Amino acid sequence: MRPIEFPEQTTTWAKNQPPYLPLPAYSDERETISLWSLTWKERLRVMFTGRLWLRQLNFGQPLQPQKLTVDFPFVGPHTPSELM
Repeated sequence: MRPIEFPEQTTTWAKNQPPYLPLPAYSDERETISLWSLTWKERLRVMFTGRLWLRQLNFGQPLQPQKLTVDFPFVGPHTPSELM
């Protein structure tokens, strides 16, 4: 699984910050949205198990709200950049 770029993105978090993976994202004062691509093996695993893990590094700080979705998260006149 890897984060991928998308037309609505406004920033890339951790750009040029090894050992972190650069995270293309849409960010505003309310939320950050990223798009991830799964390998065929990962797709099959999710299809057959129905499970997807979310690992967050919070470094001892309060947990931030998270939401995984397969739905296009932007509202309004946007057209989904990928239909899947």
